[in-house]
Amino acid sequence: MRTGRVEAFSDGVLAIIITIMVLELRVPEGHHLSDLFRTAGVGLLTYLLTFIYVGIYWNNHHHLFHLVQRVSGGVLWANLGLLFALSLFPFTTAWVDDSRFERTPVVIYGLNLLCAAVAHLVLLKVITRREGPESLLRRAIGKDLKGKISPAVYLAGMVSALTIDRDGKIGVWVALAWYVAAAIIWIVPDPRIGRAVEEYGTPD
Repeated sequence: MRTGRVEAFSDGVLAIIITIMVLELRVPEGHHLSDLFRTAGVGLLTYLLTFIYVGIYWNNHHHLFHLVQRVSGGVLWANLGLLFALSLFPFTTAWVDDSRFERTPVVIYGLNLLCAAVAHLVLLKVITRREGPESLLRRAIGKDLKGKISPAVYLAGMVSALTIDRDGKIGVWVALAWYVAAAIIWIVPDPRIGRAVEEYGTPD
């Protein structure tokens, strides 16, 4: 099976995720800038962070399938696993927003990020196993240090929120700092797949 339908379906799901998130933003009750910050300030911050994460996954997914020739049933299910984790972003983001960064929602948000990262690693593993050890994708991703570091970063954030202080206020902000740091790591475009496409071309 060619990759076109998988890419189109995944693009549609990610577009719906972003649409749902933006619809969760509250419209200010007044007409002043202070009304915007008071009504939607927290929502805008959480929306921005999650939007960046969705953009990162879309970018990586797009580049990943440049080097995939055909997909199998295993690849389809692994891709659905990733989309399932990403589809929970609107829910966990809204909970963080509504709670005003309470500890439990922030930890669950981190768990959602962790699940998405693990699902992405599983997708890569399934694809590279199918493509073979000498495939363009295998050569392009190399050791995939960023992919392996990210789950540890999310775990560090969750542990920080749970253990740093009793009421969780400081720990929550440390956790959010970890989540932002992981996004910064990934927001810089990864040149490996681009170089592989330029050097070897895309699979037939």
